[in-house]
Amino acid sequence: MAKEQLAIHGGTPVRTTPLGYGRQFIDEDDIQAVIKVLKSDYLTCGPAIASMERKLCEITGAKYAVAVSNGTAALHLACLAAGIKEGDEVITTPITFAASANCALYCGAKPVFADINPETYNIDPACIKAAITPATKAVVAVDFTGQATELDSILEICKENNLVLIEDAAHSLGTRYKGKGVGSIADMTTFSFHPVKTATGGEGGAITTNDETLYKKLLRLRAHGITRNQDEMCNPSDAGWYYEQTELGFNYRITDFQAALIESQLCKIDRFSQKRKEIVKIYEEAFQDVPELLLQKEIEDSDTTRHLFILRLNSKRLNCTRREFFDALHAENIKVQVHYIPVYYHSHYEKLGYAKGLCPNAEKLYEEIVSIPLFYSMNEQDIRDVITAVNKIVSYYKTK
Repeated sequence: MAKEQLAIHGGTPVRTTPLGYGRQFIDEDDIQAVIKVLKSDYLTCGPAIASMERKLCEITGAKYAVAVSNGTAALHLACLAAGIKEGDEVITTPITFAASANCALYCGAKPVFADINPETYNIDPACIKAAITPATKAVVAVDFTGQATELDSILEICKENNLVLIEDAAHSLGTRYKGKGVGSIADMTTFSFHPVKTATGGEGGAITTNDETLYKKLLRLRAHGITRNQDEMCNPSDAGWYYEQTELGFNYRITDFQAALIESQLCKIDRFSQKRKEIVKIYEEAFQDVPELLLQKEIEDSDTTRHLFILRLNSKRLNCTRREFFDALHAENIKVQVHYIPVYYHSHYEKLGYAKGLCPNAEKLYEEIVSIPLFYSMNEQDIRDVITAVNKIVSYYKTK
């Protein structure tokens, strides 16, 4: 039986219009929430921010939430609140966006990369333990694709070694670990509300914590290190105009209209989560018996709201490179992506002295993965098109 000609070789694409790997969903409720704020007295530093923070606490189960300008700002402030400084080390995974490691650099600390579990793709607790030195002060554990890391094991390691656990939950809004919402477990948890994430504010981020001391510090740090609370001042005054900068902070504030959009999106989190789970189930059923493809394993403890769906190519059964597979999918108008280039592969990290070979599992994973479309507004035809395109390319390149 003749192989179907791929679009990249002149055949007919599966789709006539491009389908991206991620996309926001905005409805009339979201639009009206933003309009309401735009017509109000406050565009920033107003009540919509506190309201959004309360909603995030309700969803995650955390006691406190601090909304900030983006997910990278959230990571930076979490490291600052943890007391990370020059000479310290922060352990994280290389399979993540650069911000998960850059947040240590922002504080003058050294990122230390621990390898991943080759089946779950999340940071391996045993590798965290092996990477600890007297200079280690924190762990940034990333919930890659939305699956929670092995939090109990990592928390135990952190407790034994007096380390702060920062959970990077940019991918895992809506995920639960052993029945608890992600955001209520680690010392601090950071979120992102970028448009490809489960809920969006255009930009935006947040840090959740159960520690009141950390919470108050985060509030100051997001607003220049300034406080109006007399109890926090070095030179208190009850004058109505008085405020005091007690430490060096940043302008990482979020606007009220962004916060209103995020809160409106958070009100739909159950719908968003359920739809993503349904798409993941369809994909898993479609690809689980395709020997040319390998699927990410999920730990029983994680009830996952997936941000990304990763296909891992079984190179022993395919006569193509990952680049050829990637380009072929793009030609079929399925605009896949790769998540992620190992952080220490980037030229900036090379200049800092990092080199390939640090994390063999992560490096092998990187060579074999593509992220296929996964977002709330995908319809049945979109999902069928993805499956059809993947199977078309697998059929063309398979070794037998």
